[in-house]
Amino acid sequence: MNVVQGNVRRQWMLEGLDCANCAMKIENKVKKIEGVTSCSVNFTMKMMTLETAAADAEAVSAEARRAVNILEPHVKVKEVKPAGVRRNLQPGPGPQHGHSHEAHAHTDAHGHSHEAHAHTDAHGHNREAHAHADAHGHSHEHGEGNTRRILLRLGAGAILAAAGMFLPVSGILELLVFLAAYLIVGGEVVWSAARNIVRGQVFDENFLMALATIGAFAIGEYPEGVAVMLFYQVGELFQGMAVNRSRRSITALMDIRPEFANLKEAGSLRRVAPEEVGIGDHIVVKPGEKVPLDGMIIEGSAMMDTSALTGESVPRTAEPGSKVLSGFINRNGVVTIAVTQTFGESAVSKILELVQNASNNKAKTENFITKFARGYTPVVVITALLLAVIPPLVLSGATFSDWIYRALVFLVISCPCALVVSIPLGFFGGIGAASKSGILVKGSNFLEALNDVKVVVFDKTGTLTKGEFKVTGTYPSEGFKENELLRTAAYAESHSSHPIAESIRAAYGKEIPGDAIADYNEISGHGIAVMVEGKAVLAGNARLMAREGIASRTPEQNGTVVHIAIDKQYAGYLVIADEVKEDSLQAVQALGRLGIHRTVMLTGDASTVAEAVGQQLGIEEIHAELLPQHKVEAIEKLEREKSQREKVIFVGDGINDTPVLARADVGIAMGGLGSDAAIEAADIVIMTDEPSKIATAVSIAKRTRTIVWQNIIFALAVKALFLLLGAFGIATMWEAVFSDVGVTVLAVLNSVRALQVPKSV
Repeated sequence: MNVVQGNVRRQWMLEGLDCANCAMKIENKVKKIEGVTSCSVNFTMKMMTLETAAADAEAVSAEARRAVNILEPHVKVKEVKPAGVRRNLQPGPGPQHGHSHEAHAHTDAHGHSHEAHAHTDAHGHNREAHAHADAHGHSHEHGEGNTRRILLRLGAGAILAAAGMFLPVSGILELLVFLAAYLIVGGEVVWSAARNIVRGQVFDENFLMALATIGAFAIGEYPEGVAVMLFYQVGELFQGMAVNRSRRSITALMDIRPEFANLKEAGSLRRVAPEEVGIGDHIVVKPGEKVPLDGMIIEGSAMMDTSALTGESVPRTAEPGSKVLSGFINRNGVVTIAVTQTFGESAVSKILELVQNASNNKAKTENFITKFARGYTPVVVITALLLAVIPPLVLSGATFSDWIYRALVFLVISCPCALVVSIPLGFFGGIGAASKSGILVKGSNFLEALNDVKVVVFDKTGTLTKGEFKVTGTYPSEGFKENELLRTAAYAESHSSHPIAESIRAAYGKEIPGDAIADYNEISGHGIAVMVEGKAVLAGNARLMAREGIASRTPEQNGTVVHIAIDKQYAGYLVIADEVKEDSLQAVQALGRLGIHRTVMLTGDASTVAEAVGQQLGIEEIHAELLPQHKVEAIEKLEREKSQREKVIFVGDGINDTPVLARADVGIAMGGLGSDAAIEAADIVIMTDEPSKIATAVSIAKRTRTIVWQNIIFALAVKALFLLLGAFGIATMWEAVFSDVGVTVLAVLNSVRALQVPKSV
């Protein structure tokens, strides 16, 4: 249970939730409970996230669980406790033994693919067997029972139906044979429909199929009633397999949660759950193992595969003093790490939480489809009723049995499953593809917003530049040498903690004896006055030289200038500049290729420096010497200038840019790993610190939208065609079932394409 600003947020695993329509019903029902601030059911991750006021938390949570049990009695509700509460692993030889069921639920909650881990659980059950049932259960079996049982049932029904068709039976005996076949094949659909009607949920898939097939029996079409139900159930079986396949593809991307940590205690190692390790503890990571918690290497060195967190394929070298994050994979060498964050605060926990909760922020397209599906089915049912009744009364020669059959076909076609299932999967796939590239998107609404971006606003320091100052030039006056000027400047700046002073000391690179410096005096806004080895040294800006009456040179180079005077004589100047990132130019050019031609830079740096960087990168508008409030004003001005549909991105380093990140339509934080401010303030976090990933995010968003709209247009076009064919008596129930189940399977398989990362922009 997490407390968020006076609210309590809880999460539950909904085991057995295999139907997107059920997820939608649960979400809508729980949202209406008094005291619920927000509720989101993530169909892909089988997770319900509920936020309530702290005072009502227990009562509302109990009511929410009750609502789930009433709507979907077969769904098991298991609370996912926040990191740090669980104690799952016992000391033992390996991670494959001693998982409790709660550990199983937690692992799933963090995106583990069931099939990827065939561990035995606490009771000796093989988890792959559970997965098998899950993967092949369909939306009405909800993953219970295995494929063999379903196929045996469908096979028995098919044999009975064939007997009814080919044996010389008629009258009541024929009816009984087909009725037996029908109940074996579709009994649970009819039962679910009846149960839902009692609960007041009339318009769902079970109801439509039960009504259509019972209607077929009523007008004497026994073989078709059974065959349609059989075909429907086989289609549902394939749909379940397709959905679970795409689920496994998506959750495999998030399979980064470490299973265990090797805790070092009194010279021996003990295997524990990552949640049991505290700050300051020492853990050992062996080759092939995941780093379980954030920390600092204190012993050993290794190559670290960071691709799970950053999307970078090239391993990084890690040695004593290097910072490592949970989710890195040790490729060679044994390292000992001093832990700096608890598991709940580690990089991997933050990433998993962000990705899992991404579905809480739904795109407009998703919300539209949910509302559309809610109103669409009742309209179709009423239309079908009118279709069955009006033509026989109005048209001469029209029979009730013919028009009732057409109405039943119309009903079967009407189910909006393809849309309800495939669209959330498409968006979740896009978010998964982004995370694979080292881009964390906090919701499908932000992913969708990237499609309409017309203006990209950059911060400079730490975003387009490295934020690391370096001495780029030493320019002595006549009578002074370069190394002498640098040495004097380093001595003068030896007590300052300013990044510029640090860059001068780093450029000098030698030890500075403390007794060489005396009478150190920092002059605010000007620089430093100090005695260095008995000489009066001034180090600072042009204002300091003017104040002391010393004639200084005006540099031609761009960057921060530090002038040096020794015993009132001008000695020269140093130029310190912040390096532009290697891919900043590529980033601006890639955005241009995607149709985003208006780029703006907002920086607190000097105009000359900002102009130089902007010119180098081809940025159109440059606003320099701004304070944080001025940046917000600049963003608001840009907001007023654009149309309502167009979006503005602000890209900052997330620490001093929090107000602007929050104000822009889409806030993107650079180098978010380890920066709480970035993760909190931004809508999208780029974990690799590369500006070029902005264009990657936009291209993933465009690809995702294309796939989602392909599904919408395909599903609605096929349904519209078959609704017309059904109304005119051309389409039979066979075609109707294909237009329902077949389209859903194809749309789900198309959604899986969203997981692929575009090759280049």
